[in-house]
Amino acid sequence: MSAEQAPESGFQVKWELTGRGWARCRLAEGAKEVSLVAGYCTDALADLMAGAGGVYGEPRTVRFFFDAEPRELRWTLRATGERVEVTVRGFDDIGVSPDLPDSEGEVIWRSTHPRAVFVHAVLDAARHVLAEHGEAGYRATWVEHPYPVALVQDLRRHHLRDDDCMLPHDLVRP
Repeated sequence: MSAEQAPESGFQVKWELTGRGWARCRLAEGAKEVSLVAGYCTDALADLMAGAGGVYGEPRTVRFFFDAEPRELRWTLRATGERVEVTVRGFDDIGVSPDLPDSEGEVIWRSTHPRAVFVHAVLDAARHVLAEHGEAGYRATWVEHPYPVALVQDLRRHHLRDDDCMLPHDLVRP
């Protein structure tokens, strides 16, 4: 991905720690935007990193969820070749939703992107939250889980190896 394909002109992911054990994940593309809440009952940022890492290799579908107490926000990433379809569905009660099929959830977000654009946006979100909080600050605010350094580095390795991206990728610590 060249500098002309920078995420500022297309798909963006923003990760913000909003309080002790709470985060907001904002997805945006042009005028379309959604704000997703995640609680620390799941390791949401790590799940996002691992899910994004799952889009490399054979065509496949990756699922993970955010616990948004009492809601479930279920992500489905469908990778086909160099493209990724991102769908986020909301379910009203996480106590029963894990047994429900995807079709029972309300579609909150759906978009398709080149893999390089999607993964770079995810990495950029992780990079910015680390720059703002550092590992210790992240752990103190997120509470139950440390910053997912290894998953971010693994995703970064896949991205640099397979996506020909020339944008910045180094983890920045305060």
